[in-house]
Amino acid sequence: MRQQEDRALLPTTAAAGPDAAAASGPSGRLRTAGLVAAWYASNIGVLLLNKYLLSVYGFRYPVFLTACHMSASALLSSVFAAATTSSSASRRPLSRGQAARVAVLGAVFCGSVVAGNVSLRYLPVSFNQAVGATTPFFTALIAYAVAGRREARATYAALLPVVAGVVIATGGEPSFHLFGFIMCVGATAGRALKTVLQGILLSSEEEKLNSMDLLRYMAPVAVVLLVPATLTMEPDALGAAAALAREDPSFVWLLLGNSSLAYLVNLTNFLVTKHTSPLTLQVLGNAKGAVAVVVSILIFKNPVTVMGMLGYGVTIAGVVLYGEAKKRSK
Repeated sequence: MRQQEDRALLPTTAAAGPDAAAASGPSGRLRTAGLVAAWYASNIGVLLLNKYLLSVYGFRYPVFLTACHMSASALLSSVFAAATTSSSASRRPLSRGQAARVAVLGAVFCGSVVAGNVSLRYLPVSFNQAVGATTPFFTALIAYAVAGRREARATYAALLPVVAGVVIATGGEPSFHLFGFIMCVGATAGRALKTVLQGILLSSEEEKLNSMDLLRYMAPVAVVLLVPATLTMEPDALGAAAALAREDPSFVWLLLGNSSLAYLVNLTNFLVTKHTSPLTLQVLGNAKGAVAVVVSILIFKNPVTVMGMLGYGVTIAGVVLYGEAKKRSK
């Protein structure tokens, strides 16, 4: 779950979480460091496991894999909500209108995750991350097209290197695959669309949901959509999974671990957001992508070029400039 993550654009203007100030003491800093380490491990771990299962191990069923992710997220998010006493107020039933809006968000979320997993079958993680870093570009574009939301000229200008970097990386990618690239762009655009729609559909204070409650409601919607999609698009996926489990019992643990990590991506992102400042979150998010690229290259040993790495660097620089421009425009 790439990413899963719902790997949405990190906020740069939101207020710090209520526990951010508490992180100033030694115990608070240690707790925050542990959360960040868990966030990095779960994000990078699920990305690498997705790539391993879909491309190296030979389990070529991305829709079925996404269904496993969403099933785990639906189950574990309900357990988390039940175990968290402070969330009792948020466990009230959704209104009919709110449920319809969440269903729309769940469908978009589901589509973006499937597209991201499909792309990992064909593209190396390093290039996948470079394309995924263009989320701010798609967010600004979709916000303008859907909601008429305009940004300052400096903000739009900062998006130029974001796009230019991907163009450079594409030209220097030795493992480029057109279908995989289209799926990766679609996944990135889907994450941006969910972010924009979430701001529109759940805009009132009464309807706003934190990321964990939203996941708890969206994941079952995704499962309902993915089960028939798997049966239609990948009818032999369940049989192939059962056969692999019989031949290699470790496959079951790989699948369970991968699905659990997909949920932990969202949980750790929620906790890190709560315990850090927006600036720290932005920096950590940018660094996480770079760490994922380096680790994936070391593990999978996919060929990289100077042009490809230059393109990724230009994109990350553009993302940083975009965040700074957004802050100055507020």
